[in-house]
Amino acid sequence: MFVVFLCARYQVNPKESHFKVAKRILKYLKGTTIFCLWYPSYSPIHLIGYLDSDFAGFKLDRKSTSGSCNLLRSSLISWHSKKQACVAFSTAEAEYIAAGSCCAQILWLKQQLADFGLKHIEIRHHFIRDHVNNGDCEMKFIEIKLQLADIFTKTFAKRQVFLLKK
Repeated sequence: MFVVFLCARYQVNPKESHFKVAKRILKYLKGTTIFCLWYPSYSPIHLIGYLDSDFAGFKLDRKSTSGSCNLLRSSLISWHSKKQACVAFSTAEAEYIAAGSCCAQILWLKQQLADFGLKHIEIRHHFIRDHVNNGDCEMKFIEIKLQLADIFTKTFAKRQVFLLKK
């Protein structure tokens, strides 16, 4: 996901190196056709969000990247990866900016699920303090090997790619 995001930044004025990267991405995707997303209907209704940021990761302008993904019933329903609009001065600030974006997404999802008639949804999410204090969610530290949102902010070695097999 992150590599596609990086490649898309240069789609207006691509260079030869960008075409090579795009071709490599397509070859990778061709080799992953045996994998799929799994949406079981028997698991409990939990809305879970993960977020991460890459402090000053874009070397040209030192802007951070925000990434998040949301799972319903342990199945991916939305994801986000975007370069932040302003330069963060610390890792904490980059994470806080990412949390604000993710907070808006999770509140929208919560409202959509309520509109569909799904009530009493437990929300666990890295969130902003006000929503934690009023009980909308709880904040938890996620260790790096379990952090699903890393795929939206960082590149991975081959052994770190997490995919579900058919």
